[in-house]
Amino acid sequence: MMLAASNKKAPLPDDIRNAKGGIPLVSLTAYTTPMAQMMDAHCDFVLVGDSVGMVLHGLPSTLGVTMEMMIMHGQAVARGLSRAMMVVDMPFGSYEQSPQQAFENAARLMRETRAGAVKLEGGCHMAETIAFLTARGIPVMAHIGLTPQSVNTLGGYKVQGREAQAALILADAKAVADAGAFAVVLEKIPQTLADRITRAVAIPTIGIGASVGCDGQILVVDDMLGLFTAFKPGFVKRYATLGIQGEAAIACYADEVRNRRFPAAEHMFATKSP
Repeated sequence: MMLAASNKKAPLPDDIRNAKGGIPLVSLTAYTTPMAQMMDAHCDFVLVGDSVGMVLHGLPSTLGVTMEMMIMHGQAVARGLSRAMMVVDMPFGSYEQSPQQAFENAARLMRETRAGAVKLEGGCHMAETIAFLTARGIPVMAHIGLTPQSVNTLGGYKVQGREAQAALILADAKAVADAGAFAVVLEKIPQTLADRITRAVAIPTIGIGASVGCDGQILVVDDMLGLFTAFKPGFVKRYATLGIQGEAAIACYADEVRNRRFPAAEHMFATKSP
């Protein structure tokens, strides 16, 4: 049974941690109240991802996302959740400078959004920061492999962890687990490496373009609902094609308006008799 369905209250980070090796954890991203309401009964945790910058704001990458944006969308998502735990991404530039900077911004995110945890990108080089945060009451979900905030240094959105690089990513996974992260997202790495990491660490691995053997899975909800008509990552399964359906509906509406078929009589108000 999923964590969110088995408890009256949202799962805590320790509940997620203790789900290691059990029924796979389910997660999606959310940025708005209505979307959060739709997934609340089905997800163990919901991520307010910094992907919001690209998905909703039309930015070319996640680098332009601000604390204010994450807080606004976190507050919106929180209004739609009662059973799933909410995790909020720390945006680029809000935690890399020092553990103290990370704590101040993480505390602000949790205070102003009521998030259950924060997520930050990075492996070995972020271990000190993760330890600093968790020692001060900030639950941290880690994120390694393809880390979108480092897209410029990684040379694009390429698969990470092939050949000699695999040992580095395995070391990253062990470092964030030892530092106190309660779970770790594995993005766009080979299946064999994801399975190796899942066996090597005591915390749940959450796959996105990784392996079915991970302890859970996450996708960007707009990707899996097919809200984009031109863009589809190779690791995404589209469970619907809402973008195509939505565009067709808009075209139908425009045609009816221009030909005076909408509004019809049932959509207008008659004058009341005295």
